Amino acid sequence: MAAHRRTYAVVGLSVVAAVTAGCSGSGSGTGSGTPASGSSTVSGQIKPAPTESNPPGDIPDNQVYVSYRPSGGSFTGFTLKVPEGWARTSQGGTTAFTDKLNTVRIAAVSASGAPTAGSVTSQVVPQLQARVPKFASPKVSEVTRRAGRVVLLTYQGDSAKDPVTGKVVRDAFARYAFYRAGHEVDVTLSGPVRADNVDPWRIVSDSLTWR
Repeated sequence: MAAHRRTYAVVGLSVVAAVTAGCSGSGSGTGSGTPASGSSTVSGQIKPAPTESNPPGDIPDNQVYVSYRPSGGSFTGFTLKVPEGWARTSQGGTTAFTDKLNTVRIAAVSASGAPTAGSVTSQVVPQLQARVPKFASPKVSEVTRRAGRVVLLTYQGDSAKDPVTGKVVRDAFARYAFYRAGHEVDVTLSGPVRADNVDPWRIVSDSLTWR
């Protein structure tokens, strides 16, 4: 009887081991067929496109531009590309296009002569110092755009306080002074100092065409 009991015990342990091994193998097979969390490839499914994340003030690379042609004011003989969909406001002889933290500001005036680095330094800079909060780092240079030679003034200043959040943004400004036959067109581009808008601003400043 003792021998029979030992035989039953061995058989019982073998059955338990077989069942355990079978369950373990089944679990392993299920795990290998399921992709791990965060996997970049899933069989039979299309991988979603990454979400674009632009720093505050960055103009998207796919921004579309449209031609702006003034219909009134002291001078209407030019066109300029501006970002499509931006809010437009006009006050006096100045027209502005704004979206979130960026602005394109256009002003056309009569002028007896072409602006120079010296005239911008002696006349425009003091005016901006009195008008722009925390005006700083003015730099005047002459550059070439498709419309011809222009005087470029770059500087920094604080934006107006946001009426909703009360926040003030530190802005970088680039003011281009174009001139032709007694008319000056000033194009000022502004946005947060940390925004990378070199390419969009080049598109705008390079697009002015006399007509």
